[in-house]
Amino acid sequence: MSTSSAFNVNLSLKISRFEDLFPLPGLKALAERFLYALDLGAISVITGEVGTGKSTSLRYAASPLHPSQYRIIPVTANTGTILELLKQILLSLQIESRSLSITLLTKTLRGIVSEITAKKQQPVLIIDEAHLMRIEIFAQLHTLLQFDFDSKPLVPLILCGQNTLIDKLMYHSSRPLASRVVGRTHLEGLTLKDMEGYLNHHLKIAGVKEHLFTEEAILAIQQGSGGLLRRANHLARGALVAAALEKNRTVSAEHVRAASTEII
Repeated sequence: MSTSSAFNVNLSLKISRFEDLFPLPGLKALAERFLYALDLGAISVITGEVGTGKSTSLRYAASPLHPSQYRIIPVTANTGTILELLKQILLSLQIESRSLSITLLTKTLRGIVSEITAKKQQPVLIIDEAHLMRIEIFAQLHTLLQFDFDSKPLVPLILCGQNTLIDKLMYHSSRPLASRVVGRTHLEGLTLKDMEGYLNHHLKIAGVKEHLFTEEAILAIQQGSGGLLRRANHLARGALVAAALEKNRTVSAEHVRAASTEII
């Protein structure tokens, strides 16, 4: 199969099913820590640079949770106040509120959580981009999540974000919340060996049997991306296009370098 044909087979380097997910280093441990935190009603923290696959790994870890047993409450954090975070959480629970009262919003949230647990479901709060949250939010989150239902005294919390998330959890005011952390996973960029496996894995998913990327091209992608998945995806896709335009059957390091001039 030519590179142009390979490109036409939707080599998007994205997955539509979790069974197609490349077994990233640390993914299994991440999922285990995720479930452990849920069992204890505690906190698990996931960190990594931009493009290391944090959000995808997070969705993978949550995928086995059956909706009859768990109520996932996903939130994407920002630099707003606790009032804004409360509204985001409620909106994730399909409750829209215009109230400006933290007390009222907290009461509303506690009421909804009571309803969820009454149905024998476990609420799980997942905050992505958690490194963006203000320092004071971490202390307020600890108070917010102080529930007392059966044997699970606290709502499990999954915090996902860039490396500065750990710095914010180390603040003195964040210590009460940080003391509930029972698992930390840091996602690294792919090594050269893993990058080769990653690229060939996605070629296989796209229906391409040949290894289209030369060793030099794989090295160029790994070095040019720093092992970060998102950037590696852009480089690989762009290199495939460059190779297809030249009607080459394989992707070379030169094609990768050409692709690198098109991205930031």
